[in-house]
Amino acid sequence: MAYVITDACVKDFKCVEKCLKKAIHPTKNEEGWEAVPQLYINPKRCQDCGTCATVCVNNAIFPADELPDDKVQFKEINAAYFRKRASAA
Repeated sequence: MAYVITDACVKDFKCVEKCLKKAIHPTKNEEGWEAVPQLYINPKRCQDCGTCATVCVNNAIFPADELPDDKVQFKEINAAYFRKRASAA
């Protein structure tokens, strides 16, 4: 089960730096990173290690099956971000 980033994300990029699978985007090197409201975890690349959640100072990252009820929609929001990227490539 992948981890999911919610709207509490402050885009400090600490999770990006710690992700061993490079599953979190956008990075500061990607065009348009300033325009997105938060960072996103690719559910197909996430290895479910939880390292990203341990460095998140805003408690914005959860295992997908442990999302608070008011944040469940972020599972689809994270996945949709990567589907959109793939179709644009």
